Order: sequence, then structure tokens, then C-alpha cells
Amino acid sequence: MTQDFVGRTALVTGGNSGIGREVATQLAERGAHVVISGRDADRGAAAVAAIRAAGGTADFVRADLDDVTSVRALAKEALALGGGHVDVLINNAGVFPFAPTAEVQADDFDSVFAINVRAPFYLVAELAPLMAERGHGSIINLTTMVAYYGQAGMALYGSSKAALQLLTKSWAAEFGPYGVRVNAVSPGPTHTEGTAEMGDALGDLAANSPLNRVGTAAEVATGIVFLASDAAAMIHGTTLPIDGGRLAV
Repeated sequence: MTQDFVGRTALVTGGNSGIGREVATQLAERGAHVVISGRDADRGAAAVAAIRAAGGTADFVRADLDDVTSVRALAKEALALGGGHVDVLINNAGVFPFAPTAEVQADDFDSVFAINVRAPFYLVAELAPLMAERGHGSIINLTTMVAYYGQAGMALYGSSKAALQLLTKSWAAEFGPYGVRVNAVSPGPTHTEGTAEMGDALGDLAANSPLNRVGTAAEVATGIVFLASDAAAMIHGTTLPIDGGRLAV
């Protein structure tokens, strides 16, 4: 078993920065044709240019994941760019606003569940049946450690990712018998553009882990790429913590 993706197309949502960009880069290094989605066309173009400059194959598709029509259009465009097939789906894009429950506005609630839950749901609905028809495919969902335990100020974010963890198991049961593996990754505190605004709070979270440091996007991406590869052929319906041991202690 190898981590060879030659001849395969991978769709990475939120692939223009952070963990998503690292995943896209590593998949391209291993031979995948990577389709990156995001809202920022400039960052998307930069990510694609970097992959191409290194000898990889990549395309960017602008998509608003809080819009179902845009989500479905993204799936169709990824299929077209991939020559009719998407073999790997990385549901990486997500939003993580932190606020006390009483301060969460209805629009924010709807946006978080639209992007973190509904968008992966409909991408899977569009792409997993086609993977099943071909008899192979891999789907990786990104969750979070606060989907496992209660944390003040994170009720909205944590509950959205807990829903995605249950969907991971449900989709493994639904599509696994047809050769499609569905798993999830739960990153711990990780340095990305999105978490930079957390400041010292990110390090405080990491201080409670055995590793006692904040992780890097590349370290998380390495685990995601492994799960997506044939090297993980026996792994179905699980969530892999990549968190320096934070959930273990």
C-alpha cells in the first residue's frame, strides 16, 4: 500500500490557505490533480501557482459554501476538471466563531451550520454515489477536539463539528460497502492564518497536551493525506485526533 495519487482527482475545500493548502500541496506532490475551492480568488490563484511551479497539477474554483447552489456547482465543476471523476474529497473548509450562547445571532448560527455541516453533506451527496459506482473513493472530514467535550464559548462551533463526526460514521456505513472510505481528522491547536487571531489562547490550549506545543498545518495535513491514501485501506468511519495527545489526557 502506498500514498500514490497518480491519476486521481482530489477536491479540497478551503484549500487556498492553512491546513487545506498544505493538504492540497501534499496531494499534488504525490501525483493528484488537485481542485482547490475557496472564496478568495487571489489566494486561490496563489495556491494553484505554487503547486504548478513545483510540477503539480491544480485548479481553483471559487465557491460560497453557505449557498447550496454554489456547493452543487462546485461538485459539478470539480468533476468536469477531473475528467468526470473526483476520487478524494477533503471537507476542510469551516468557520469557528467563538461566543457565549446568549450572544450568538441567528444569522451566525445559520452560517456556521451551512458551511460546517450542510456544505459537506451536499458535496458528499453529489460525489459519493459516483465514487461508489466506480468502486473506490476516499472522503475526509475535518472536525475538532471541542466536538468531544464541552468548552465555554464554543457551543455553536463544537456542535456543528459533532454533527460532522456522526455524518462520518453514517456515510461510512452507507458508502463503505461500495469501496468508498469515509473518515475524519480532529486537529488540535494548529498554527494557521485563521487561528492567528487567537493569540496566546492557542498556546494555552496546547499547554494541556502531552506534546505541549501548537501543531503546524503540515503536520495535520500529513495525517489527512495518509487517511485518504490506499495505505489506510482498512480504516473506515473513524476520527483520527492529530492534536499532540490533547484528547488523551
